[in-house]
Amino acid sequence: MELEQESSKQPGTLSTTASRNLSSSSSAFVSASQSPFFSPRSPQFNVSEIIRSDDANSSTCNVTSGDPLSSSALIRRLESSSNAKFLASDSPCNAICDADVCSGQGTSNADTRRREKQKKILRSPGKCSLAPSSTSVSSTSRIRSCDVYIGFHGRKPSLLRFVKWLRAELEMQGICCFASDTARCRNSRSHDTVERMMNSASFGVVILTKKSFGNPYSIEELRNFLGRKTLVPIFFDLSFVDCLARDIIERRGELWERHGGELWMLYGGVEKEWRDAVEGLSRVIDSQLEANDGNLRECIFKTVTLLATRMGRRNMVDQVNSWREKSEKEEFPFPRNEEFVGRTKELSELELILFGDVSGDAEREYFELKTRHKRKSLKIGKAEHRQEEESTKDQQSESSNKGKDPIIWMKSDKEIEMQRVAGGTPQRSFRTFRTKSGGKYRRKRSVKILYGKGIACVSGDSGIGKTELVLEYAYRFLQRYKMVLWVGGETRYIRQNYLNLRAFLEVNLSTENHSLEKGKGKCFEEQEEDAIARVRKELMRDIPFLVVIDNLENEKDWWDQKVVMDLLPRFGGETHFIITTRLPKIMNLEPMKLSYLSGMEAMTLMKGSVKDYPIMEIDSLRVIEEKLGRLTLGLGIVGAILSELPITPSRLLDTINKMPVRDLVWSDRQSVILRRPPFLMQLIDVCLSIFDHADGPRSLASRMVQVSGWFAPAAIPIPLLAMAAHKVPGKHHGARVWKKFLRAITCSFTSSRIRRSEFEASSMLTRFGIAKTCSKPDSVQFHEIIKLYARKRGSIRVAQAVVQAICLRSSLSLCSEHQWAACFMLFGFSTDPVIVQLKPSELLFFVKRVALPLAIHTFITFSRCTAALELLRLCTDALENAAEAMVTQAAKWLKRSYCFTGPIHSDVRYTYLWQELALLKATLLETRAKLMLRGGQYNIGEDLIQNAIFIRSSIHGDHHPDTISARETLSKLTRLLTNFPVT
Repeated sequence: MELEQESSKQPGTLSTTASRNLSSSSSAFVSASQSPFFSPRSPQFNVSEIIRSDDANSSTCNVTSGDPLSSSALIRRLESSSNAKFLASDSPCNAICDADVCSGQGTSNADTRRREKQKKILRSPGKCSLAPSSTSVSSTSRIRSCDVYIGFHGRKPSLLRFVKWLRAELEMQGICCFASDTARCRNSRSHDTVERMMNSASFGVVILTKKSFGNPYSIEELRNFLGRKTLVPIFFDLSFVDCLARDIIERRGELWERHGGELWMLYGGVEKEWRDAVEGLSRVIDSQLEANDGNLRECIFKTVTLLATRMGRRNMVDQVNSWREKSEKEEFPFPRNEEFVGRTKELSELELILFGDVSGDAEREYFELKTRHKRKSLKIGKAEHRQEEESTKDQQSESSNKGKDPIIWMKSDKEIEMQRVAGGTPQRSFRTFRTKSGGKYRRKRSVKILYGKGIACVSGDSGIGKTELVLEYAYRFLQRYKMVLWVGGETRYIRQNYLNLRAFLEVNLSTENHSLEKGKGKCFEEQEEDAIARVRKELMRDIPFLVVIDNLENEKDWWDQKVVMDLLPRFGGETHFIITTRLPKIMNLEPMKLSYLSGMEAMTLMKGSVKDYPIMEIDSLRVIEEKLGRLTLGLGIVGAILSELPITPSRLLDTINKMPVRDLVWSDRQSVILRRPPFLMQLIDVCLSIFDHADGPRSLASRMVQVSGWFAPAAIPIPLLAMAAHKVPGKHHGARVWKKFLRAITCSFTSSRIRRSEFEASSMLTRFGIAKTCSKPDSVQFHEIIKLYARKRGSIRVAQAVVQAICLRSSLSLCSEHQWAACFMLFGFSTDPVIVQLKPSELLFFVKRVALPLAIHTFITFSRCTAALELLRLCTDALENAAEAMVTQAAKWLKRSYCFTGPIHSDVRYTYLWQELALLKATLLETRAKLMLRGGQYNIGEDLIQNAIFIRSSIHGDHHPDTISARETLSKLTRLLTNFPVT
């Protein structure tokens, strides 16, 4: 309460109240941004303009909080001369914002309402007077000590990102932190607070940059913690061997030639104290850490492990180690492509879009990005246009961002809108183009690439290399993120894939046991929204993740037609998002159009391991390149064939041209993907024929390709794929006309006619580029083009083989996506037709082993209530139809004459099967009733459980344990329906 009491005595002090969150790991964060004290996880508090009249000196103080993370509990006016105007975007520490204690648990509704009320007050024109609130207490007055003090100096974006990441990571482990850039403080009270927290800290982490050695506060931090032997130095963009006092003073090396010298003279310090502090770093041998763009993640983990070990928190060390092991095994869906070719410009552009700047090799190869400006029906007067151009030139001359126009990012409840500003900072006012329509001016919306906000969209044709580009970017910049989170964007699976991130984010999405007796149960929609909100909240912390949404098919979810972007948090935080899609535009974002590879890059990809070809063969490669439409997928398959087989490009071209073009019927969606390059379909046929000739008719490899089209767009376990391939019936459909060509080119490839094992067959698929190796052990994945072609080439019997294999060999923990794919084929969701029809006995086994556990797991673990209930309903209808069909068949049998005991045995068998179908239907009805109870739909649950009781009592009787259990559920539903009637 000390700081608050002092501030209340000063005239002209302005106090505001911000919402706060309580936690055991409270922290106050001192930033190099607008305020020296703030907590990054506190709610946003933007003060657009505060104009206050001072009776004492008639001075005006303008304060603008431009940091979207700053949280103000007490805003104090600094000691300044009269008639001084401060702008927080220009002088970040001209106002002190004492951080609230925050727990990272989000903002309550009351806090949100209070904050919005303050915003409305601050927007009012004229004078603004806010009375101090009794509940406004600064965290610095409450927090008297901390576990770790983090000191840094500088405004480099990568440095600030690293500091916030380190603080958030330590706070996640339960360590109370206080981070400070003391040089940005302009008030004695703030310096006193920093000194108090530094002296009370158990350990001190000092992040050293090349500018830290000329900063008196960094030197003081070194001396403080060196004297207490609790220093943990981190050399940021530096090496320990470079930080020698003699080298710095004598300006030795390229680094200190510019930034070295007698640095204590910059602030009037004492040489001995400066030398003692710098030379003391050499004595801290066991805790010297170096951070740069190539090891940021490792440095964070090492720092957390080192501090946890010194504090004696062994459980923290185990958690960090387990996280590192998990990330190494499950972080990426595919291993890195060692033969990645080209895309240098696109990789640098992705870095620029996400970070707002480029570094390292990309900075040396920096290129100018040209964005397209759309001006439809834009009418601007000459004078206004000329004034706008002059304003643009003046503001661009003051900007120091390499000539790039800054972007204003605006978000509404329904859409995301981008505004390009003609210069200046986002906090300042700006002019916008307006058009006159109907006597009223209306703002024109622009669709632009958004730089520096952490969102990038890559658009291009299927097979052009979008996934490979993003995968290479993720591997290249993985150290800048805590983890790469890969989400499949297929419209039926995107929500489930997004919720699967819970395992990496350590979020519990299971439905809670709400107090139904007190009427506190949540409806199904609220439960689903809560599950998504928990994942979304974890991505809004200061811990940077890279979320890749690969192959986004539609902006709306297939299940409820909600906008897919509602799953994601607000952009502009530390987490970055990359979306790959074939769509031309997503949520008003102009995507980065991915073009084809250059002729030289395409030639490099097709040559494979063979580097030298005659001119005639090079011409054949160019013909193949043109016929493939320069699709990266086809070029890679050609390179793989030339590397694996002793065949020349001209002979391969001749073989492909002689392959017949299959006359297949494509839908509108499929024709966009497959019909354009028919040469690619012929190339795939050549590969399948090679497999058949190498391994005999109906080779396992070709049958694996044939069944791949009916699996989900996810990694397929090789044993499951092989079982489905073995169950494929029918005869071989190979092209006999081309056997002599294939026999000639594969003579050395067919030395052994022994059928290969499933792993050898999968290896053949990956070596020829038909399938891709996955990071999951013993798994492969097929490209969308391969899957669609295999689906069109196959038949319904192939789909039935896939369903049977999934029923027999799939597991819920490893193959839930493929189990959903089987359910889609078997039950026909929404308007989809039923593709596969099983016998009653097979249907009974499938529902028991796959559908029922999948629905319960989806509901309980992921809170996907709608999908789980729909699956159970369709299973119930399918069982009822199967039972009715059996009754009809039995009625026909009664009309036929039969002899001996054959019909008796048949009748007994069918009666038993009919009873099993009815009892399983009762189990589904009871399960649905219990789930309805969790969602507060008691009337529907009551009808369902009554039907289940009728079935069980008819077969087992009233005293059977299953019947008694169902009656207990009915009594509970009846009681709740009486107490809380459903309107």
